[in-house]
Amino acid sequence: MAISPLIKNALGSSSMIRKMFEEGTRLKKQYGEEAVFDFSIGNPDIEPPPAFHRVLLKLASQDAKGSHGYMPNAGFTDVRNAMAEKVSREHKVHISGDHIVMSVGAAGGLNTVFKTICSPGDEVIVPRPYFMEYRSYVSNHNAVIVEVDTTDNFNLDLAAIGKALTPKTKAVLINSPHNPTGRVYDAATITGLAAILRKHGEKTGMFPYLVADEPYREISYGHKVPPILSVYSESIVVNSFSKSLSLPGERIGYIAVAPDISDFDDVMNGLIYSTRVLGYVNAPALMQRIVAHLIFARVDAGIYKRRLDAFKKVLDNAGIEYIEPQGAFYLFCKAPRGDDMAFVNHLKDFLILGVPGTSFGKPGWMRLAYCVDEKIIHASQTAFKKAMEAWK
Repeated sequence: MAISPLIKNALGSSSMIRKMFEEGTRLKKQYGEEAVFDFSIGNPDIEPPPAFHRVLLKLASQDAKGSHGYMPNAGFTDVRNAMAEKVSREHKVHISGDHIVMSVGAAGGLNTVFKTICSPGDEVIVPRPYFMEYRSYVSNHNAVIVEVDTTDNFNLDLAAIGKALTPKTKAVLINSPHNPTGRVYDAATITGLAAILRKHGEKTGMFPYLVADEPYREISYGHKVPPILSVYSESIVVNSFSKSLSLPGERIGYIAVAPDISDFDDVMNGLIYSTRVLGYVNAPALMQRIVAHLIFARVDAGIYKRRLDAFKKVLDNAGIEYIEPQGAFYLFCKAPRGDDMAFVNHLKDFLILGVPGTSFGKPGWMRLAYCVDEKIIHASQTAFKKAMEAWK
């Protein structure tokens, strides 16, 4: 029996990030860990804050009845209340735990959102470049992704988004701080986007949702990440603790909806139902209880800033151009001569691993992740220099 043609086709164009990560594993076995400069995957290497380990040990040692059993699909009530406190502060609103659904990471949260809001043929606008898995998250639920170019400095092109809006537009999906560019959309940009969506809604009677994917919210470099929920009533925020607490493998996050969102009961009930029928059932019980104690804890973003500064010197020395990131932990670089696929393959010859911009919908660029030990960044300098000399 053959597998689904849809999945068969997807396998042929599956995540380049994962392919490069697997290539890195192979090269490290062949040449040794220290000889390979793997900047392919955004897998935080910083350990979680010490408070995480203290809470983990404390809760793991308790034997309270029901600690590891089923809870309401939306999550433990006290955990949802804790997340509501966090979201209220960050987004300048007042919401309760009734506006929160705990999710299996941000990826699980986004799939839950699109399962809830999308019908076959609906359109989801995504600024380009964008995290490659968005394509699957949207198509998983029979909707269509509509790519819209950003400006030259990778800010949102509000005029282009306005032109892309149609009666089929169900949502606009944004990500700030941004993967892969590191761009932070400022308050004026978010306010302008909200105004465009309101105008479209008033004209068509259909107000698109603004879905904000925010796993890097707490990793920014002197650039304030503005609120979303207080700016536009039809907004939904998805976040996780993968980056802020360095817990990507624990798969814990949440969905928060704006206090004045239309059809609130339907939206919340839909999110809860979708969480269940997508097979997540609920977010991991132990991790829910842990992050409820750590809503204002975070890793030291200063570590990433020091790595960024070191990496910029390496790339400057090699003559590789890049966009200055304002957050997250990626450098989006111009591929010399514009062929990102060829250049990324060329770098592999020098044991340097990056991801071509084509994977993010932006040919001619490449992404380098600097969530690696600073020693690797410094040690890569000679390899980058030799690679550029050979490329010329």
